[in-house]
Amino acid sequence: MITQINNYLDFVIFGNTVFRYLLTVVIFIAGMLAIKLIIRRIIKQIKLFSEKTVSTLDDFLAGLLENVGLPLLNFVVVYLALKSLVFPEFYEKALNYCILAILIYFAVKTILEAINYGLKLYLLKKESDAPLEKSLQGIMLLVKLAVWAGAIIFFLDNLGFKISAVIAGLGIGGIAVALAAQAILKDLFSYFCILFDHPFKVGDFIIVGDFMGAIEHIGIKTTRIRSLGGEMLILSNSDLTDSRLRNYKLMDKRRVVFKIGVVYQTPLDQLREIPKIINNIITKVKDAAYDRAHFFAFGDSSLVFETVYYVIGGDYNKYMDIQQQINFALIEEFKKRKIEFAYPTQTLYLQKTGQ
Repeated sequence: MITQINNYLDFVIFGNTVFRYLLTVVIFIAGMLAIKLIIRRIIKQIKLFSEKTVSTLDDFLAGLLENVGLPLLNFVVVYLALKSLVFPEFYEKALNYCILAILIYFAVKTILEAINYGLKLYLLKKESDAPLEKSLQGIMLLVKLAVWAGAIIFFLDNLGFKISAVIAGLGIGGIAVALAAQAILKDLFSYFCILFDHPFKVGDFIIVGDFMGAIEHIGIKTTRIRSLGGEMLILSNSDLTDSRLRNYKLMDKRRVVFKIGVVYQTPLDQLREIPKIINNIITKVKDAAYDRAHFFAFGDSSLVFETVYYVIGGDYNKYMDIQQQINFALIEEFKKRKIEFAYPTQTLYLQKTGQ
């Protein structure tokens, strides 16, 4: 009986004994059961633990184990099972190439998951920024293309293709293309500078040289600005990054300086009261911070007072509303005290001479 079983197990089918086929099946079933009964439960516990923590790193690692680790373990089980069989040289070589391709696939997937996690962390630090999120999605597409291109080149190189000659040819062609597209590449790099350095973003009001307006769109090559006159200004990204620009949206407070003039006939005691009047008016205005008010100079036709205050925030309309409120209050207070504002006047003294 034992002899018959041994004879049966030693029976060769397609170059392998029945025993090797049975061993392959046992390894496959045992490996799959181990993954299902043990590994899956371990990963499940890790996921439950990661959900209770504040850190996002353990969530990322748990997701990586589930999305990459489990499929990779399944592949390892299949590989170990197949390695117990003997294949002809051609099929053995094909199997090795398939194994290499699968390993490269999982390596690329791990790298992309890590890069995607890094970009998500960057977005969390920037809070809610829809234009930035949209831009990062475009960058992620370029990253995927670059990583997969590198993986394919690596795989083809291991297959025996002379990739170095192809890469050298592409390198020479790439230099030629780069020289022909310097302006485009410069704008592209400027786009990345704008994206990550954040000198401005959509909605910000900026002044660049003689141009001013609100940012409406930041593209890979150009940025569109809606001017105060309503027309659309289209500037290249390199022009913006090479220029000195003023971003009023980032202004926490606006320093305001204004001057008023009163007539020379104003009594001294009233002149001394004017800085106090201005102080009282500004301190009562919401979002206005008084700094100083002084008798500044003797003008050609007026006694000049200079006032400095701060508007909390960078909105221009808000500044104009506050300045208007201050102006109305000044007119009202000066009228009560009969203090006259000066206006340009000229006095001519005529001397009569004998004829």
